[in-house]
Amino acid sequence: MIRLQRFNYRVDSRANSLNGPLKRAAVAASLCVVALHAHATITVTDDTGATVTLPAAAQRVISLAPHVTELLYAAGGGAKMVGAVSYSDYPPEAKQLPRVADNKALDLERIVALKPDLIVVWRHGNAQQQLDRLRELHIPLFFSEPHRLDDVAVSLTKLGQLLGTSATADAAAAAYRQNMARLRAQYANRPPVSVFYQVWDKPLMTLNGEHMISDVIALCGGRNVFAALQPLVPTVSTEAVLAANPEAIVTAAQGATQPDTTLPQLGTWRAWPGLTAVANNNLFAIDGDLINRPAPRLAQGAQQLCEDLQVARSHRK
Repeated sequence: MIRLQRFNYRVDSRANSLNGPLKRAAVAASLCVVALHAHATITVTDDTGATVTLPAAAQRVISLAPHVTELLYAAGGGAKMVGAVSYSDYPPEAKQLPRVADNKALDLERIVALKPDLIVVWRHGNAQQQLDRLRELHIPLFFSEPHRLDDVAVSLTKLGQLLGTSATADAAAAAYRQNMARLRAQYANRPPVSVFYQVWDKPLMTLNGEHMISDVIALCGGRNVFAALQPLVPTVSTEAVLAANPEAIVTAAQGATQPDTTLPQLGTWRAWPGLTAVANNNLFAIDGDLINRPAPRLAQGAQQLCEDLQVARSHRK
């Protein structure tokens, strides 16, 4: 913005030395430059409510979360990606991006060396102290924190605006919404299935009703038995699960795409044969990359969960 102001001053100064038509033409040219730059400015609101403004569409973008990498590619920004975090493995070409962070720390020196004009951040996955360091570099930050199912589509639209790829991003958002609407119409009103979603086994952890996965459960006609608990990812006891007596137990596992009762975190429930989920053989695993990442592939994870809950309905005695 400062450079633009100086440029306009130089043009206007020359215009003052001219007369008549030439002076008017010079002033008009200056105003056109201002108009073009004003038109190119892009402003969106990120998921924390902060305003993000770019002077023009981003050309060098860094992703600081695997789900962000998926969103950026889906929004049409693959060619503009210059760096990503570890585990950014989808689409396959994302594996070739320079790594700027792992699950422990950001490589701030490498981030600076890549000269990004936009960094898309996941606040809960990056240490606050390092995010403060990024702010000190005055590189525009967009925080991606989707909480509800439609937030994925909204994120695609906003990233498309920042990337200058709105046509691609809007199409991806529309396809995602269409997939979710189809699943909702097909499954949401079917007889409800009580579900315990197991995040971790030691300690035993689940998700409450504010988490996006709980929305997926509801989309499929399920009921999260621990929806009322706090915090977002509460720890529960085995006794609490037995008391809730869910009809299905679901967990995420790497690469899982079908019911799998051989996983240790699911197999341990066999010690309680009176548990309805065990008695009816309703122990399910879903590919974690499909169900845990708030990106377009969440529709695939939702499809799998809906099919699993339909299996649970068919097992009713």
